[in-house]
Amino acid sequence: MHKTAYRMHTCGELQKSDVGKNVILCGWVMRRRDHGGLVFVDLRDRYGLTQIVLDPSKAENIKPEYVVCVSGKVRVRPSGMINAKLATGEIEVPADSAEILSESKTPPFEIDSEKEVNEELRLEYRYLDLRRERMQKNIILRHKLVKFVRDFFDKKDFLEIETPVLIKGTPEGSREYIVPSRLYPGKFYVLPQSPQQLKQLLMVAGFDKYFQIVKCFRDEDQRGDRQPEFTQIDIEMSFVDVADILSINEELVLELLRKFAIGKKITTPVPRLTWQEAMDKYGSDKPDLRIGMEIFDITDIVAGSSFKVFSETKKSGGFVRAINVVGGSKFSRKELDDLDAMAKTFGAGGLMHLIIEKEGIKSPVAKYLNEKELSEITKIAGAKNGDCILICAGNFKTVCEALSNARLACAAKLNLIDKNTFALCWITDFPMFEINKETKKIDSCHHPFTAPLDEDADLLKKEPIKARAKAYDLVINGLEIASGSIRIHDSKLQSTIFDILGITHEDAKNRFGHLLRAFEYGPPPHGGIAWGIDRFIMMICDEPNIREVIAFPKDQKAKDLMTGAPSNLPDSQVKEMHIMVSRFA
Repeated sequence: MHKTAYRMHTCGELQKSDVGKNVILCGWVMRRRDHGGLVFVDLRDRYGLTQIVLDPSKAENIKPEYVVCVSGKVRVRPSGMINAKLATGEIEVPADSAEILSESKTPPFEIDSEKEVNEELRLEYRYLDLRRERMQKNIILRHKLVKFVRDFFDKKDFLEIETPVLIKGTPEGSREYIVPSRLYPGKFYVLPQSPQQLKQLLMVAGFDKYFQIVKCFRDEDQRGDRQPEFTQIDIEMSFVDVADILSINEELVLELLRKFAIGKKITTPVPRLTWQEAMDKYGSDKPDLRIGMEIFDITDIVAGSSFKVFSETKKSGGFVRAINVVGGSKFSRKELDDLDAMAKTFGAGGLMHLIIEKEGIKSPVAKYLNEKELSEITKIAGAKNGDCILICAGNFKTVCEALSNARLACAAKLNLIDKNTFALCWITDFPMFEINKETKKIDSCHHPFTAPLDEDADLLKKEPIKARAKAYDLVINGLEIASGSIRIHDSKLQSTIFDILGITHEDAKNRFGHLLRAFEYGPPPHGGIAWGIDRFIMMICDEPNIREVIAFPKDQKAKDLMTGAPSNLPDSQVKEMHIMVSRFA
């Protein structure tokens, strides 16, 4: 018989007001329950679930995950069988007919269950994993959130402009994926780490408000919040400075959180911390502000101490800093030893502790500190009975890393992190440069087109390593969500930065010639920012890693377990690309 329509309604829309309607539904069999003379089938699609009632003769061959088409008249469920948790829980459809549209093998894991399933198995059968309610909710939320972003920028006169995926390699930052050219033997394209230079060229072209939901690629080791291919909200604006960029992005992030993080507390106003302030207070440029425990400095207090670890640190130009852990006196000896061992992994000599008790201060180092020193330390810490002060001595980087991680570890141990809160902050005025550990040369902290703070212009000639950048990050709950900067549009200043970085005129021309040439034709002042949209959605969905919010992710080893990528190619195809492959056993 010719079918006029496969379905008239979805499995999530029928209500009590539809009682008496003749309907046709299609979907997957989620559950089948045999109750004597009747068979109940939960029919599922991405919109929801409808209970179907079947005569056993019509349900004889119907099994879980079969795709079926049923027709019947909507009726109210019998008294006592209403499911208030289900959108369609007041009705059911007794089927006049049921047609199997396709059959299914027994799935390798239960689709209708939220039981823990081996992730490798889930990724291998991702199309089945995506049928699960949790994954469908994540993907649907992702769609709605991205649409909201597009509508937001459209209302503010931004243009979404696509940029190329095959571009020129300009080695900087992360390792790039390279693509050999068939037409030009021995030459290569790369997949973009970001559209950084392209969006700057769009500013030169006069498109003063650009955004793009864009795929980016980095050939780097994987983590729970990282993928070889990821999605950015990419933004660039002309005739702006730092405050303009922060303002519009803060407006966006607050609107997104209010709409999609329903029931969560959002801390406002959003604080703006300089990089130095963040490092001094929290030891991190990605501070989790849901946690108190600010770092405080006791270097001068213990400078004359008989404890050489403290006094020698002061003489060598280092720091002695501490955090006060409220309620930390309950830590066991093993827990304190674990914190001490963790600090050592960051190059510290360890973490010393002062436990505040009614009888006095209990600590292996207390005997090296006089009464005045102990009193001043507890006073600046605001420590009370039952608290524990953790102290670290060393250079700035070591002390920051050790105390930052101790802060997080203690908060986790004492259950101090409010998971129903989103604590936001802006970090600004990042260092312009850093010393490369391997080459001992100066590198850009952000990228070589980042503008310095106006007041630090003189430092570029005298002490460039002390210069600060017009760079900024948006941080939420200890995660960097977005990062950006104001760009250099002055050719003389750009030449100065290249000189500091040891980039010769010839090298700059080879790597960035297209951009430098464009900047000879009236570039406007401009700047931008890029959001890690996968990471942001992961946080909104309260998922442990970004693979849970990406339809078809790679595993932790950058492999696609579903398709088998990366894979070998036929020798003829490889030869056609003018490359030679050495295959090692």
